[in-house]
This record gives sequence, C-alpha cells and structure tokens, in this order.
Amino acid sequence: MTGRALGLVAVLIGFGALTAAALVDVGYWGILAPHFQTLGAGQVLADLVILATLAGAWMLRDARSSGVPPWPYVVLTLAAGSFGPLLYLLHREWRRPGA
Repeated sequence: MTGRALGLVAVLIGFGALTAAALVDVGYWGILAPHFQTLGAGQVLADLVILATLAGAWMLRDARSSGVPPWPYVVLTLAAGSFGPLLYLLHREWRRPGA
C-alpha cells in the first residue's frame, strides 16, 4: 500500500470515527440543523455544498482517465459529504499500476 493510500485510510478512519460519534450524539438532522440558525452557519453550509458540487464534477471528469466508476461516489458525496471523494481517491489509488 502506498503512502498516499495509507494517508487516505487514516483520514477515512479518523473522519469516520468523528462522524459516527456526531451521529450517535445528535443524529443526522442534528448535524445539519445548526446551519440554518445563523447567517454565518448558513454560509458554511453553502460553502460545503459548493465544494461537494465541485468534487462531484471533478470525479465525473477524472473518471474518464482513471477508469473508476464515478456514480457511486457522486451519490455518496450527496448523501454523506467527504466520504464520497475520499473513497473515490482511495479506489483510484488502488487501481494505479504499482499501487
């Protein structure tokens, strides 16, 4: 496993643990609800939506050259945020020759 793949796995494990703890603590809506309470929090949500859209567009374009099917990761990005691009990058890393 390459250093890049190990880094992605480490980020996925850490982010997965944080996400699981947040879901147990406040639930899915509890994660989203604060973003509708202030203008500043709404700006953060808008920023995350823009980033998720850009990541989805990048995955669709990159998939042509990498041979990784993008749609499961695009859908996952819409449902679970950063997990989609992180898993896409990991899948892409594992498909690289010599990885």
